Amino acid sequence: MKRLKLFHKTFFYTLAVMVFVIVIAHILIYLPAAKMGMVISVTDRIAEEITVNIREEKIVIQAIQKALPFSLICSLVISVICSLLFSKAIAAPIERISASAERMMKLDRAAACAVPSKDEIGLLAQNVNDLYSNLLSTIAHLEQEKERVREMERAKADFLRAASHELKTPVTALNAILENMILGVGKYQDYAAYLPECKDMVERLSRMIHEILETSKLNGIAEQPTTVDLSEMLGELCEPYQLIAAAHDIAFSLDLPETFIVKLPTGSFSKAVSNVLANAVAYTEAGKTVTVFMDGRSLRIENECVPIQRSEIPRLFEPFYRPDFSRNRESGGNGLGLYIVDALLTSINISYSFVPVKNPPGMCFTLQF
Repeated sequence: MKRLKLFHKTFFYTLAVMVFVIVIAHILIYLPAAKMGMVISVTDRIAEEITVNIREEKIVIQAIQKALPFSLICSLVISVICSLLFSKAIAAPIERISASAERMMKLDRAAACAVPSKDEIGLLAQNVNDLYSNLLSTIAHLEQEKERVREMERAKADFLRAASHELKTPVTALNAILENMILGVGKYQDYAAYLPECKDMVERLSRMIHEILETSKLNGIAEQPTTVDLSEMLGELCEPYQLIAAAHDIAFSLDLPETFIVKLPTGSFSKAVSNVLANAVAYTEAGKTVTVFMDGRSLRIENECVPIQRSEIPRLFEPFYRPDFSRNRESGGNGLGLYIVDALLTSINISYSFVPVKNPPGMCFTLQF
């Protein structure tokens, strides 16, 4: 019996119960009837009442015996039909749930338990549907996370290759100069002239390594956002760049509201804005202007310079990329500034744009809050 399916189990259990009830009912009818007497009352037209008591047990037993087989057969047929209908009503929704569960095992997104009843079986079907929906949602989330991790690993590998290439060139040049100085080859005998150059190269390498190490920390633990006054924060961030701009005869305009309350990770945001401000001041010529102002819920940082072609702007956010006009490492930096800005702003979910402007000609970096 344990190996039978639910339908067969329900059918046999129900049929057995009904047969048991029928047999008990017939026995309870048969035993008392055998001991009962029969009373026949005959009344003629003259209203004379004649009562005849006839006690004939054999007549009663014979009548019941004749009716008993027919009654049992009819009762068994009705029991079989009722057991079939009852078993089907119980097993059918469970079989549908089982069939749907098999489709769910194959991750068929269209699979669902269609059980319209409001009883416990209907509740079970709804719970299975909710569980499957949550499972699909979790799988989709894991797929997104898997793709994100894959992209991060790919970006990290590309960054390491680019970093290795960038470090290889100055290290090779520094090694060649030192080797020629040791061997006393030609002009490299003049140590006084080439030792400062070697020192400058070591300092550039140190700065580059520092930036590479800082960049490698961008995918660490996420910083918790805090509520700050953006106007006050920007005033502090712009102060050192105002001094640098003044030293290079660059006008630095700062126009901010009295207060602008936002909630953001202050460390990551400050580093990103500092890099943008550093680029704005570095690529602005003497006599030109750098402007920092709020436009609604947007922070704009504009600087007067030769506008960059729109087709080249996306590449500025690649690691170690420098446009043609700034290929020199001394004037064009290491090519990590905007890459770090992109990584930081993406990690704190702040959208931005970097586009050329016409009046006055230059570039505008916009952050949306």
